[in-house]
Amino acid sequence: MSPAPRTIAVLVRHGDYHQLPDTPSAHQPFPLTERGRDQADKAAWELGAMLEAEGWRLAETIDTSELLRAWQTAERLREGLANCWFPLRIENFGALAERGLGSAANLTLDQIVRAVEADPRCDALPANWKSSSHFRLPLPGAESLMEAGERVADHLESRMAALAAEVRDDTAKLFVGHGAAFRHAAYRLGVLAFDDIARLSMYHAASVYLERFPDGRWRHIGGHWKRRQTDEGHHD
Repeated sequence: MSPAPRTIAVLVRHGDYHQLPDTPSAHQPFPLTERGRDQADKAAWELGAMLEAEGWRLAETIDTSELLRAWQTAERLREGLANCWFPLRIENFGALAERGLGSAANLTLDQIVRAVEADPRCDALPANWKSSSHFRLPLPGAESLMEAGERVADHLESRMAALAAEVRDDTAKLFVGHGAAFRHAAYRLGVLAFDDIARLSMYHAASVYLERFPDGRWRHIGGHWKRRQTDEGHHD
């Protein structure tokens, strides 16, 4: 009996984008910079070369976060791959967004601290609140990094399980999203150790390859995580 086809999730963090200073929310509605567009174009070429070298088919739908920088990255990947290799289409998913800060979205760090201090129902924010995996701002609509990771992991698992049920050849599928949510999702899928979430990051518009096995296990098979600098912020 021949082995089941391999299914590989290709995780791509968006390219560099125009970002508000001192603003921890990752739900900023701004486009890629010129550098970010170049990063996405390079990623398309590198992914095409990987697909050709491995003999993988590429699933025709790119799943992307609804945030503009992710969609623009996906669009440049689509164009680059379509020009040389594959016709593709893009589908947007709220489930692939980065951690949301709810009613604090796109406030500055100082404004968030003052808003929480002004609310008698809230305790003071811990010093590491932006990077703590389990901390959720005590504000309406906010979520923790781990909750965002669980949301992304559920999306990856459901889409890749459906893909595995329909393909006959080794197949890769593109997901374009955000670094912190992808890392926390990788932890939820058993790919990263918990301590690696904070130790590692993702390069802009560079692919990380995760294989999903028929029994639901996942493993990292290619692409490099970025080693985070001690003074590096947590803007994803």
